[in-house]
Amino acid sequence: MPPMPLPPWPDTPPVHGRILLREVIDSDLAMVRELATDPYIAQTGTLPADATEQHARAWIAQQQGRHGEGAGFSFTMADAATGKAIGHCGLWTAELGAGRATAGYVVAPSSRGQGYAADALTALTVFGATVPGLFRIGLYIEPWNAPSIRTAERAGYEREGLLHSYHRIGDRRRDMLLYGRVLHTD
Repeated sequence: MPPMPLPPWPDTPPVHGRILLREVIDSDLAMVRELATDPYIAQTGTLPADATEQHARAWIAQQQGRHGEGAGFSFTMADAATGKAIGHCGLWTAELGAGRATAGYVVAPSSRGQGYAADALTALTVFGATVPGLFRIGLYIEPWNAPSIRTAERAGYEREGLLHSYHRIGDRRRDMLLYGRVLHTD
C-alpha cells in the first residue's frame, strides 16, 4: 500500500490544558540536551545519551524534517503560558494508508510529574482526529512504566493487550502494552 501524503502542518498549534504543541525549533536545544540525560530515552529513540550540542542540533534537524519526509508530525511540548519547551511528542503516520498512526511522548526530567504528558497526548489526539483518513492512534508502553500508563489512560486511551517480546529496547526485546484510541469509525 503506497503511503498517504500528509496534510499540511497545522495553521493553529494544537493546545490542551497547559500545553501547546509547536514545531521543533533550534532554541529547543537546552530541553533536548536535558532529555538526553535520561538513559532510557537513548534506548528508545534517536537521541543519544548525554548528547553533545552537535548531537542535539542534529536531532533537532532530524525532527524538523519528519513532516517533509512523510514520517509524521514531530512537536515540541511547550508550556502554553510561558512558551518554555518541556518535552517532545510525535504522531507517526507510517500506517496512515490503513487509517492508523502511533504516538509517542517524553517530558524533560525537570518537568515530569505535573500532568504535562497527558495534556500533550490529549492535544496530539485531538489534532490526530483532524488528519484525513486517520481513525486510530496506538501507543506502545512497557508494562513497568506506570507514569506512561497513567498518561495514556488520562488521555482516554484503553489497554488492548500485551505484546510479548514485541520491541527491541537497548540490547533486548521487551514486552509492550498496546493502548489505543479510536478517533471515529467509518
